[in-house]
Amino acid sequence: MLLTIVAPWGNVCKTTVESVTLPSVEGSFTVLHSHAPIIAQLRDGDVTYVEESGKENRVTIKSGFVRVVNDNVEVCVEMENPEQ
Repeated sequence: MLLTIVAPWGNVCKTTVESVTLPSVEGSFTVLHSHAPIIAQLRDGDVTYVEESGKENRVTIKSGFVRVVNDNVEVCVEMENPEQ
């Protein structure tokens, strides 16, 4: 799957992943290959993703939205800019 995370100040990441766990307002959920299409609102918490190499990464967000379609996970978030 292709994971893209963007914030108002720019791209946070764009990488191929095995899974993504997201903190939605209805509760956390995990996206795997061939996930059904979905759009969900996100709350504050961690977006956790596992790269194809097996490396786990974590991005802390304040809020946002996710769209999943055809093994593309597109996440638009509000978060701290690490460069400030």
